[in-house]
Amino acid sequence: MSLPEAIIPCARIVEKGDPDRFRTVMAAPVAARAVLFPLYALNIEMSRTPWVTQEAMIAEMRLQWWRDALEEIRDGEAVRKHEVTTPLADVLSAAQARRLDESAAARRWDIYKDAFEDQAHLDAYIDQTAGHLMWTACEMLGAGPEAEGAVRDLAFGAGVAAFLRAVPALVDAKRIPLLDGTDAGVVALARRAKDRLTRPTLAKPARPALWPAIGAAKTLDQVIRDPAAVIEARLDPGVTPFRLAATALTGRLVL
Repeated sequence: MSLPEAIIPCARIVEKGDPDRFRTVMAAPVAARAVLFPLYALNIEMSRTPWVTQEAMIAEMRLQWWRDALEEIRDGEAVRKHEVTTPLADVLSAAQARRLDESAAARRWDIYKDAFEDQAHLDAYIDQTAGHLMWTACEMLGAGPEAEGAVRDLAFGAGVAAFLRAVPALVDAKRIPLLDGTDAGVVALARRAKDRLTRPTLAKPARPALWPAIGAAKTLDQVIRDPAAVIEARLDPGVTPFRLAATALTGRLVL
């Protein structure tokens, strides 16, 4: 079975903008792909908005466009036509649209060069971006509310691992990504993230939503052993073909 025609542009956006997630979706059943590709394409469009311009006002306007589209989905209004919003409106509930609007609001941090205010601010950013994305994906594939806590814990650990991989690019862009950029501070953050890694118990159809977390423990363990690997861009890539194949074949998430 092939992808519906309307989903193909979303798949192309994910393939180009987030190759790791693209591989996890392509390893999932076709029914899951039709749900995950629009969601992940939205995530890419929102996350890259602050990076396509140096003008904060223009970045705010671009991000607001996506927030307005999510508001239309939330309120059951006619949704603006776009290769992402059109298929997304078919699979996203009002509550999920409201949640993803919080993700968009959190992305405003990416527009500016201010540091996080404190640990609570950083934690909220990870939860509202990585956490909202993974939980929405799980929910869309049938996960029940009893799984939300475990999924968000996994998403936090995986989100921190991904954030640490992005640190060199953030620094190059004159951002201040870390509250404490010393070796001790980086190790402490990695330990906190690893402590929250878990393997949520989900029915088989929902498990592909967890697969972007593959390899998170490997990355965090590397940071704990060798914190200089963060700024030197030497971190483990996380999702590798072997780990993805092992996860898909065995049903056990390879962290």
